[in-house]
Amino acid sequence: MAERENLLDTEQIRRPGKVETRILKSINNLEKEFIELSDKILEKPELGNEEFYACKLHTDLLKKHGFEVEESFMEQETGFKATYDSKKKGPAVAFLSEYDALPGIGHGCGHNMLGTVSTGSGIVLKQIIDDIGGKVVVFGTPAEETSGAKVIYADKGAFDDIDIALVAHPNSEYNESGTSLAMEAIQFEFIGKTSHAASAPEKGINALDATINTFNNINALRQQTKSDARIHGIIKEGGKAANVIPDKCIAQFYVRAASKLYLEELVEKVKNCARGASAAAGTKLEISNFEFSYDNLVTNRTLSDLFTENLRKAGVDKISKARKAYGSLDAGNVSHKCPTIHPYFDITNNREIAAHTVEFRDSTKTDYAYDNMKKTINALVSTAVDVINDEELQHRIREEFERTEK
Repeated sequence: MAERENLLDTEQIRRPGKVETRILKSINNLEKEFIELSDKILEKPELGNEEFYACKLHTDLLKKHGFEVEESFMEQETGFKATYDSKKKGPAVAFLSEYDALPGIGHGCGHNMLGTVSTGSGIVLKQIIDDIGGKVVVFGTPAEETSGAKVIYADKGAFDDIDIALVAHPNSEYNESGTSLAMEAIQFEFIGKTSHAASAPEKGINALDATINTFNNINALRQQTKSDARIHGIIKEGGKAANVIPDKCIAQFYVRAASKLYLEELVEKVKNCARGASAAAGTKLEISNFEFSYDNLVTNRTLSDLFTENLRKAGVDKISKARKAYGSLDAGNVSHKCPTIHPYFDITNNREIAAHTVEFRDSTKTDYAYDNMKKTINALVSTAVDVINDEELQHRIREEFERTEK
């Protein structure tokens, strides 16, 4: 790898102190390893739950730097949990690594760099945690784009003993941590009875009628939903031939809402739309989930403000407020288990490049992205150190988490 100009140096740290200087020195010493990790994963993209190469790169690096690694964590073949415990009193800090790619365009969401930032932050924090106390955990979390492993981890208690969870996502600008929509992925399977659609239609039970009427019922329901809710779906299976009354049809819907509580209410109404349509057509109805359900992201504001302050100390001047979110994240499930932030960092030099594109993918392999990766690691580690060193701050973060409506 060609030598690069080192843009992140001590002069960029406003109010540098002993710990800040140690963090910065560690990042600069490890820079080549971090860039290599991101670039290798970029060059060999893998879809969710197929990230064997990326997972091994992460775990090999973590083992090299003294972490105990549990592979195939919670029965996720491409998941892991890497732990380093100082054996001294202090909080448990978790970083969430993602490394899955998208079909066709590879790392168009930048997870090669996201995972590197998280794993890198864990390694840098490990360098100083023996002196300050606490425990650092790096979770390898497969398949964020589809059936996010964080859902399984959260449901099975992986975050029950974690005090704070941190993850930062590549973007076209710096944004504070915000919200995401709670989401449930519902499948309706309507079972009817075939018959000749022309010569004996009265002998059939039309599953497609039930499916179409479900869409009509949901369209009518939208007038009575909150403005930030979203319901969108497809007919996955709608019959085989125009002259045969369909005996099996499948519709799939994503239902999203700003809070988990309202999502539960809205999902029941959507299910009633299908139940009514099924009853009218005379079909049988089976309801299931075709993907994991995601909770809404609940940002811990105390933790988020601290991270933003540390970004500014690292030399980032332009930090926008949280994005208006209409998507869903499996990090939302983590945020219901422990105080969590999910901010965004710029890799495109503030150019408006949409995620899930080739252009965004290619932005992860630039000096600008590498330098902001380092600044983001700096801010994440500094945030963790601040929390470890301040029991009153720990209390405020936990108190906010306990009182915030989920």
